[in-house]
Amino acid sequence: MKTLIAPSILSADFAKLSEEIKSVEKGGADWLHVDVMDGHFVPNLTIGPVVVHWLRKATSMFLDVHLMITDPMTYAPQFIKAGADSVTFHVEAAQEPQKVIDLIKSLGKKAGISIRPKTPLSSIVPYLASLDLVLIMTVEPGFGGQKFMADMLPKVTELKKIVDDKKYNLKIEVDGGISAETAPLTVKAGAQVLVAGNAVFAESDRAAAIKKIRDSVDSLG
Repeated sequence: MKTLIAPSILSADFAKLSEEIKSVEKGGADWLHVDVMDGHFVPNLTIGPVVVHWLRKATSMFLDVHLMITDPMTYAPQFIKAGADSVTFHVEAAQEPQKVIDLIKSLGKKAGISIRPKTPLSSIVPYLASLDLVLIMTVEPGFGGQKFMADMLPKVTELKKIVDDKKYNLKIEVDGGISAETAPLTVKAGAQVLVAGNAVFAESDRAAAIKKIRDSVDSLG
């Protein structure tokens, strides 16, 4: 299975967001990752549905929206209406995760769950059969540019084993500190979607930055 690369717009220049998106789209990115933070679930504020609305107009890329917010049940439909293709919410933020999953899927979009580094994998196992995506955070959510947490790799491996054993139809995504150096570690552990922020947007040549990450993964054979 091809490893998908999803640049995170959290690291993009918001003064020229349309140009930034086009640069990674032309550069070979597979998805566009959109980090939504509310200042409550995580100590940072980013964007709302209106930005996703304009992102949708600017690109035909798959919009992978990651909700780091306290009320996914209320806001997931708003981001879907704005143009999200996939909505991932945090299990720690949902009182009834299955209801959020069912709501997202009832609106015709892919549903994902994410867990913070300290949250055990067991917290999401009951929902795996109905998910399209699981996002394992390899940094504490809230800010870009953090150092990759290698101690999260066993969690990725454990999840991959469960998915394979049960034959679940979902993708494993990792987010946090992904670069050409760390990407192979995550893919070897079982990741299939790589969210990269600074490793892509901090480079002037976006195509070269994406290719560097892809080549590091392809070298695994």
